Amino acid sequence: MTPQQNDLLCRVEGDAPMGKVMRRHWMPVCMSEEVAERDGPPRRARLLGEDMVVFRDTEGRVGVLDEQCPHRRASLVFGRNEECGLRCLYHGWKFDVNGQAVDMSSEPVDAKLRESMRTRAYPAREAGGFVWAWMGDPENPAPFDPPVWTKAPDDKIAIVKIHAACNWAQVLEGSIDSAHSSSLHSSNMPTATDVSGSTATDSQWLRPSADKSPRLQVERTPYGFRYAAIRTPIADADKQDYVRTTLFAAPFTVMIPPTDRYRLIQMLVPIDDVNCMFYWIAWHETKGISTEAWRQFCDATPGIDIDPITFRKYRNAENDYQQDRAAMKAGDFTGIKGIPTQDMAMWESMGPIADRSHDKLGSSDRAIFEFRKIMLAQAKGTGSEAPEKGWRNADLFTFEGMVSHSDDWREVSPPT
Repeated sequence: MTPQQNDLLCRVEGDAPMGKVMRRHWMPVCMSEEVAERDGPPRRARLLGEDMVVFRDTEGRVGVLDEQCPHRRASLVFGRNEECGLRCLYHGWKFDVNGQAVDMSSEPVDAKLRESMRTRAYPAREAGGFVWAWMGDPENPAPFDPPVWTKAPDDKIAIVKIHAACNWAQVLEGSIDSAHSSSLHSSNMPTATDVSGSTATDSQWLRPSADKSPRLQVERTPYGFRYAAIRTPIADADKQDYVRTTLFAAPFTVMIPPTDRYRLIQMLVPIDDVNCMFYWIAWHETKGISTEAWRQFCDATPGIDIDPITFRKYRNAENDYQQDRAAMKAGDFTGIKGIPTQDMAMWESMGPIADRSHDKLGSSDRAIFEFRKIMLAQAKGTGSEAPEKGWRNADLFTFEGMVSHSDDWREVSPPT
């Protein structure tokens, strides 16, 4: 890639073409649990370089507004959330979830300004544990379709949220890279001889293969692509392959291979040009994992591993992710706690925006090639203007398990 292509892929702020691509999709602003309380504390959010404030009003409605009060630009995050509106502390101007001024304490009661005053309000929806916002044309929001994990009951949906101090694209490229898990996460995903597929315990995912160089096969789809990482299994290698399939749904969603207990989806959401929010959803219609257990498994519990307000990591670049070299000598591959933090140590070490012009890609990077081609075409306007959101289609799924040499991975049945 050239530096110009790299900028086109990565930058999302202002009039950047990739930002315009993102604005054709509903975007997750925050988790619903962050604004669970009616008249509770407002929360900051930032997407595509725009600062927002999110709050739940007295009647339970969620509002997503421009963070700065339109009067004198003070932050509404410090405001009073009361009586169906958010009141700025500076002069008492108050706005409802639709952005309409409902009180302007510093203005005469008959001032015409009271009738017309509004602040920017982003159309908002709630589904699947998230607050979603529409950042495109406010007069023409796309229809909102609930994400696929809303098929599961609320208590079968668990979410991990972590700030990544780097560009969204290098985070997403990590999510679609099946080969790295056999090395970087080898202590968390060890080889086991007594399993036939990814088997989740409270602390590990056991795998039936020690193959570190998967063979990749990619298939284009209307929503992006899916691919199979094909590995040699420990058992019956002459008859079968161990196959893990991954889906990329443009522009920022990845469905990764499941375990025997839950399905897995990641959303890699651009905060701005050089920051990203990482969401990892574990869900299942009947089995699943609790939110507390999921966050413990990922070493991503708010207040213990990450800041409960900003979701920035306590193990970060400034303290070398608290890497434990003694643990490495004792057998731990990375010496870094938690699968997400192991990933972020790699992603963030590339710099705020990785210089892809220096990449030396190999055969295991086929999904990376495909992602870059699709998203550059989107940014240039030469790709589909509104790709299907295939991850919301119940007929599409990820798979992991054994596939006979005589069978095609594209034709395996959906998991139960």
